[in-house]
Amino acid sequence: MKRGLAVILAVFMLIGLLAGCSGEQKAEAEKTKDGKVIVDFWTFWGSETRRPIIEKIIDDYNNSQDKVFVKHTFLPWGDIWTKNLASVAAGNPADVIVNDINTVAQRAENKQVEDLSQYIDDSFKQKFYPHLWETVEYDGKSYAVPFNTDTRLLFYNKTAFKEAGLDPEKPPATWAELEEYAKKLDIKNGDKYERVGFYPLWGSVGASSWMTNADDGNGFIEDGELSINTPKKVEAMNWIIDWKKRLGEKTVQAFQAEFGSEQANPFIAGKVAMWVDVGTFYTQLRDYGQDVEFGVAPIPAYEEGSGNWAEGGGFVVEIPKGAKHPEEAMDFIKYLTDVEAQKHWSVKNYDNVANIEAAEAALNELQGPDKMVYEASVKNLEQTKMFPVPVEYPDYHSRLNPHIDNALLGKTTPEKALKQAEEDIEKMKK
Repeated sequence: MKRGLAVILAVFMLIGLLAGCSGEQKAEAEKTKDGKVIVDFWTFWGSETRRPIIEKIIDDYNNSQDKVFVKHTFLPWGDIWTKNLASVAAGNPADVIVNDINTVAQRAENKQVEDLSQYIDDSFKQKFYPHLWETVEYDGKSYAVPFNTDTRLLFYNKTAFKEAGLDPEKPPATWAELEEYAKKLDIKNGDKYERVGFYPLWGSVGASSWMTNADDGNGFIEDGELSINTPKKVEAMNWIIDWKKRLGEKTVQAFQAEFGSEQANPFIAGKVAMWVDVGTFYTQLRDYGQDVEFGVAPIPAYEEGSGNWAEGGGFVVEIPKGAKHPEEAMDFIKYLTDVEAQKHWSVKNYDNVANIEAAEAALNELQGPDKMVYEASVKNLEQTKMFPVPVEYPDYHSRLNPHIDNALLGKTTPEKALKQAEEDIEKMKK
């Protein structure tokens, strides 16, 4: 028994020794030949559009100083965050990572991210839109820096408007007008639709967006209180279901089966006349829809005067817990979120950046359709709501979404779905 224990202890000592050696080797490998500290930066920006933009910013930073060398590591969407959690648990995380803006508090609560407060003062915080900075604060401390955000806009086909006898300079302003316009924009050949004027769940939008829009901009949790089973949210879900009933399940499924990106995007292909998406959708329009004459507008209000409320998301840059070079990582984060880098990202992507001065500088630099889309998205931030996940209700979406899906599929009513969802989520309060 003692001999067996001695063998086990010897194995653990050997593993520890090997780990120590590998740690020393890693420490040496974390510097370039000319002595620069290597900062490993993880992103999911690997597309033909975005990868060159972020790598240009990285190159500019590397050339701007002689102490740090940033290495870009691309990981696919989804995989990046799974691997981040695994690497934090293993003690060998990235130095900087792009992460979700609405779940910073969760990672802070779970000790998966470093506290950046020591590197940040009030003058730094004031560089960013206040509603975005609020998302990175937890228990009075700052755990990330906002990088970008988004908002939803209504893209509409002006040529289709003219053909339907609608004024191309007057997009729908309310849900009632949206329905009226959509019917005029539909094109049917017998029982088959050749063009659909609009469908509320197509594009970068879901049922929750329309529920927020109808309910005076209120999300599912407001000031720590559940706001799921409300009359306006029930009404919004019934409204969405009515759209499907009018078009028919077969039409919705048939159109969705043909959806793709770029030239195959239904708005670009002329199959759908109005489409809700984020501002960066314009990059597809610019590159693959040069012949599409389009306009942009806020999402129509539930009723006149109720507000063109939209949901917002976005990303932050943060330092995973246990990162080896936090000071160097923070130096890069400050560069990445300063005016020049943010302006470059914004101008090339038509993306809503978090730095206020950069957003305004980008607006002054853009021209033509580029400026039209970007100006609309910046203005729309005034009516865009962020919904950080409260630590009291972690991952509440996993309880909520199945109920919403069941109602949309006709398996239950919106009234029953939202009532049950609120009851289920109330039980998970920490």
